[in-house]
Amino acid sequence: MHGTRVPEKDIIPTQEELGIGFVPLSPLGNGFLTGKITNSTKFGPGDIRSILTRFTTESVDANQALLDLIGNMAEKKKAIPARTALAWVIAQKPWFVPIPGTRKLYRLEENNGAANIELTEEELTMFNAALARIDVAGSRIYRIRND
Repeated sequence: MHGTRVPEKDIIPTQEELGIGFVPLSPLGNGFLTGKITNSTKFGPGDIRSILTRFTTESVDANQALLDLIGNMAEKKKAIPARTALAWVIAQKPWFVPIPGTRKLYRLEENNGAANIELTEEELTMFNAALARIDVAGSRIYRIRND
């Protein structure tokens, strides 16, 4: 998954050893992991996503496997994809604290429900194995398009 999972290899083991918590930056991928963004989504003026490579038509199409994985787990848990993605982060380690940004109260309420979703060890193992086989297209927020 290119640079999207670098902390898992390089940073998180050190944090665990030192007893330092982990607060993931943009745990919903700037809305990408909500499952509501399609290859035809248009972003308004000033929306940073309009220049991020993760949100190009090609990247959105290429990343459908990731959205399907989250969507399938969400369906199994009778939840929405955003809540399920956050539940996955929470399930990784007890000292992972995702703080998704939002400007809307109803989104905050949706996100808070992630703490009520339990992923079994078997579900987590299966999900992580499937996730490891997915190559996510487009860079995270700190890299923008050059076109």
